[in-house]
Amino acid sequence: MTTVRPLTIDAVRRDHAMGKLVLAVGMLLVPSLSLLAQSPPTHRPGAGAIPPGAIGAQRLMRGGPLLGYTQPVELRAPEGIILSAVSGAGYSTAHDQRMLVGMAVGCVYGFKAVGVPSYPEIELYPSVELVDRLYPPPGKALRFPVPIELTADDLRIAAQGGLVTRVIYVEDPRTALPVVELNGQQWFEARTGDDPLALADAMGRPIAILRIGSRLASPGGSAFAEPMMLAKESTDDPRVLPATASLP
Repeated sequence: MTTVRPLTIDAVRRDHAMGKLVLAVGMLLVPSLSLLAQSPPTHRPGAGAIPPGAIGAQRLMRGGPLLGYTQPVELRAPEGIILSAVSGAGYSTAHDQRMLVGMAVGCVYGFKAVGVPSYPEIELYPSVELVDRLYPPPGKALRFPVPIELTADDLRIAAQGGLVTRVIYVEDPRTALPVVELNGQQWFEARTGDDPLALADAMGRPIAILRIGSRLASPGGSAFAEPMMLAKESTDDPRVLPATASLP
């Protein structure tokens, strides 16, 4: 299962985020993919099939505002799902449904998700690769984290042995529909053989890649970077924090 998700925020705060993150309804966008694909992509960072971490590494070669920046990311899961992050010592403190962390472009971060309905004994190990960042107003980074949703369908498919790949992107405000998103992030499924990263790039700017499918733990000594644990009530601007930090 390969899907593409637009990255959106609520209407009240939408105009404050640089780039104006807006909603597009996936089913309305699908018929126009062939037209969008005729124009050369603007932000193409690479192909979705290359190894995790390679796309972000390519982006870092450009330097500039990507280097040393800690991007707030919020993982969201259905009720009953417990999330924790891979660390050098094992796993971070468990979080119920939501988890706010800081990530650096070019790194791949590992997580553990347990409590999948109908699969209580199965542990899943999603990974998130950050390939770009947002540009919020100074001091407002924690108000605009990148939302990454692990839906019940995502987790069920992975628990049954499938691989889920999602690309989260910032939509092009010239083509997106300026309506409020009420029932979670909208998404559409890429056709067999389509590159989800290329599709997302044709419609906006890819920010992150979520992969769910691993059912084998690999904490400590793995290739995963350690995310920085964040809290929304914090007044710190993540831009002044180091890109990685030890988990508590």
